[in-house]
Amino acid sequence: MISDNQKFNKTIKPNSAFLRQLKDKLPEFFTKDNQFNLNKFKLELQNNNVDELKDGYQLNFIGKNYARRQAGEMPTTVVVPDEKQNEGEGKESNNLFFTGDNLEVLHHLEVGYLNKINTIFIDPPYNTGSNDFEYHDSFEYSDDRIKNMFGLEDEQVESLKSIQDSSSHSAWLTFMYPRLVIARRILSSKGTIFISIDDNEFSNLKNICDEIFGEANYVDTFVWESRTSISNDSPISLNHNYILVYAKDIQQLQWYGDPLSSKEYKNPDNDPRGPWKLTPLDANKAGGDTVFGITNPNTGKEYFPPHNRIWAFNRDGIKRLMDDGRIKFGMNDDSSPKRKLFLKERISKGDSKTPSSILKNVGTTKDGTNEIIELFKSKCFSYPKPTSLLKKLIKYTSKDSELIMDFFAGSSTTADAVMQLNAEDGADRRFIMVQLPEKIIHKNKNGKVVPIEGAKAAYDAGFKSIDEISRERIRRAAKKIKEDNELTLPKNFDGSFKHYRVVKPTMQTLKDIDDFDPNNTNLFTNMVEGFSSDSLDIPGDASGEQTILTTWLAQDGYPFDANIQEIQFGNYHAHMVDNRLYLINEGWSSTQTKQLLNRLGTNELHLQTVVLFGYSFNVAELRGLEIGLKQLDSHVNLIRRY
Repeated sequence: MISDNQKFNKTIKPNSAFLRQLKDKLPEFFTKDNQFNLNKFKLELQNNNVDELKDGYQLNFIGKNYARRQAGEMPTTVVVPDEKQNEGEGKESNNLFFTGDNLEVLHHLEVGYLNKINTIFIDPPYNTGSNDFEYHDSFEYSDDRIKNMFGLEDEQVESLKSIQDSSSHSAWLTFMYPRLVIARRILSSKGTIFISIDDNEFSNLKNICDEIFGEANYVDTFVWESRTSISNDSPISLNHNYILVYAKDIQQLQWYGDPLSSKEYKNPDNDPRGPWKLTPLDANKAGGDTVFGITNPNTGKEYFPPHNRIWAFNRDGIKRLMDDGRIKFGMNDDSSPKRKLFLKERISKGDSKTPSSILKNVGTTKDGTNEIIELFKSKCFSYPKPTSLLKKLIKYTSKDSELIMDFFAGSSTTADAVMQLNAEDGADRRFIMVQLPEKIIHKNKNGKVVPIEGAKAAYDAGFKSIDEISRERIRRAAKKIKEDNELTLPKNFDGSFKHYRVVKPTMQTLKDIDDFDPNNTNLFTNMVEGFSSDSLDIPGDASGEQTILTTWLAQDGYPFDANIQEIQFGNYHAHMVDNRLYLINEGWSSTQTKQLLNRLGTNELHLQTVVLFGYSFNVAELRGLEIGLKQLDSHVNLIRRY
């Protein structure tokens, strides 16, 4: 598990993630040993009259190759279920909350949730220079290893390491780049990502998003009025933030726009078809018999399209509209012809109004703060987004049971907004929140535990980290939603979540992994126990077996609501998902092997793969199981993980 992933990561190159994407799209340019055939690719470009890019623009920064390499790595952490939450209040929930480094969480999710997330909203650190962002990376490799990985000189290695604990633009880009690469992978083909940012990194963010998502998939940028009060500490009061919008594929973008407003539609002539408004009859696309005169039957005046324009309909189309009473010459019969557009027809078609790029009257950070105060009775989180903003953005892309993700969850405004929308329209949207367990306490010079600057209210409220606030926000918001919608709450309303912690194994467990000899006939250490909540010194009551199984299921591409069957072989407890059998604990013997082979031989069990935790099996047990599976008429794979 950990050992296998570490070995895999040693072979990763900066372009490994890109090549993996390329193979998915263009498998014909890869050899049978998974090598990219560059000459064949170049030849295809020339054959199709495509000029290779020689002087094209691209964004370079210190750490870019390191960031690209990170995007292709395997996780070096484990996923620990919070059994107290998951078997308690969150047992029936389909929402997910992950506590941990969001890059590691994204790596765990990228197989099982590939192309499945409909909407991503993130509010990453803005890098204002006010201690809101520092790039923390241990650069675990030696200088010589870094040189070999990236082909760097001594000075270049020092430049790369200089971004550690830095808030430079290069540090921020190195931090964001791999997270956005994986975000693109897990977005559905119709999906959208919204990224909130301010002036400090706007241009850099736009550049890396153009590179990762493609310039063609840039939808636009919203300018959000984040405050209304005027600040006098600068020549121009900064009252806005940006929200960049990118599609996974602009051609398949799912976008609903703003709801139609009935205020624009009137019925002054008591038309039995209901309220209507006038829309232009002219267009700017040439074609057909579309330039001619239209005569007002009441005045006899003839009208032609404006200069360099055409009518949107040909002669037959205009006649049908006239006969159907759908053309008016202004409200007073004294202007150019226009078409009646009826509200009920637009509603029946699911039409919407194109939104403005200026987001006003959708709440400010002050409104977000007031929501926090209402829920917690104190200002325990600074500058939260208002739920009204998130609801508006989510409604642009989601109407039904889609997955909504926020991997910079903060106070979980996004989760609150999802639950509010579900309560309002009865949809079954689900959320995935990810938040680093960022401490809001530290020890002062006297050794006393005190809150960090700006966190006194949260500390006084009993919180020690941001993720605790985030999860409690969901609980309190769900309670308020239930109280406010007591009579109208949908039966399928999901006001909870399943919780998982993504953590690194302890130093002792890593040492035991390094010291393990798979050729030993005896096992001296119970390696499974090292992955339990107790051994990892975190709450949650998870056994080591539950941690390993949860981590493996994610690795094998199963979502976190996979149907797990419990299987007994005598006194040995195993797990089965689809046609994969997982053997994790110690205690497997020739007796269990005979029982397994008998069930397979009598078709009581149908398996394609047996996956086992190598540290729990000695050589004899492994050999007996391996030989037995090979003797079966049906082929069953055996995978050993370390």
